[in-house]
Amino acid sequence: MSRAPAATWFFALVVVRHGDRFLLVHERKHGQTWYLPAGRVEPGETLADAALRETLEETGLKVALEGILRVEHNPGVDATRVRVFYLARPLGDTTPKQAPDEHSLAARWVTLAELQQLPLRGQEVLEIFRAVAAGAPIAPLDLIVQEGAPWLP
Repeated sequence: MSRAPAATWFFALVVVRHGDRFLLVHERKHGQTWYLPAGRVEPGETLADAALRETLEETGLKVALEGILRVEHNPGVDATRVRVFYLARPLGDTTPKQAPDEHSLAARWVTLAELQQLPLRGQEVLEIFRAVAAGAPIAPLDLIVQEGAPWLP
């Protein structure tokens, strides 16, 4: 018996750390709250490429991905969501964008103490940053590969 396929949405979320500071995005959507650089993976795009693109679009900063913090799978009846959380560090200039555009209103570096003074999309942000600051485990980037990639011993 065949089943109808369920739509699956993939999202890349990026925790960018620079010393004791973390990068936040002042979002255009979601009540103009503050959140991680994040967004949906576009057709033909890898999760890692989406993470780099979304961070650049929303913050104006180029980053280097350092590892994978977590993969979340949320199966639903009509659709499924998969979120991959990356850890990254800034490359070059660390001044985030300040002028609003179609991607975000602004971006800024914050400490954990400063983070608690901002209107966040959810407490998840504080929980994630605290976990990273406390030394959360980091999986290698090659944990996620394209289908058909060779198996390494």
